[in-house]
Amino acid sequence: MIQINLLPGAAKKSRTGANFSFKNLGSGFVAKVRDPYLLGAVASMLIAITAIASMHVTQKARADDLGIRETVAMRDSTRFAMILKDRRRATAKRDSVLKQLAIIRSIDNDRYVWPHIMDEVSRSLPPYTWLKSIAQTSAVTSPVANEEITDPKKQGTPASRKKDPEPTNEPMRFRMIGNTVDIQALTRFMKLLETSPFIQNVQLAKSELVMLDGKEVTEFQLDADYERPDKSVITTAPVSLSVR
Repeated sequence: MIQINLLPGAAKKSRTGANFSFKNLGSGFVAKVRDPYLLGAVASMLIAITAIASMHVTQKARADDLGIRETVAMRDSTRFAMILKDRRRATAKRDSVLKQLAIIRSIDNDRYVWPHIMDEVSRSLPPYTWLKSIAQTSAVTSPVANEEITDPKKQGTPASRKKDPEPTNEPMRFRMIGNTVDIQALTRFMKLLETSPFIQNVQLAKSELVMLDGKEVTEFQLDADYERPDKSVITTAPVSLSVR
């Protein structure tokens, strides 16, 4: 069967266009692929994308880990803050109790000072000698603490306190003023006071003749220190009370 192409130019043109399109596309792509600069650019882009993805994954993992650590640290900080607050409160209570015990101890240690002094003076006082006064001449220290507390919220500084007066190691001094009709009795009185375990450093501060009720007597002033004896010298005995 014979076919006659009445439009040979149109068929030829369409066939030629189709062949040109596919061939040019394939050859152009192959030519571009073989270009080293293009290969380098593509490789660099792939490496950059891989590096960015790796860094993103790594940074996200570190951020998650830091978030977990921050949460744990905040929880521990809150817990430890409460523990430290309780510890400071307990320390303040302990210091307050120790201060009160120190005050009680100081009062308890000094409550028998004057009874011992009066007992020793009465025991050593010779005949024809009498005392007009006996008083403490050293500084009197009060066991009561004077405190000044500053509110740290208002001042922005830690609470400040005035320190309690430190207990002095100086012995308590006292003065005795009396009269005697015999100067030898005064000497004997001083010697007996020196032998006492509670009195030391007995010194004659003043001695003069005065008239008393028309009679001449010797007025004297004696200064002495209170001495804390050894515990072996002091004898304690229980006090028993009868209950009716």
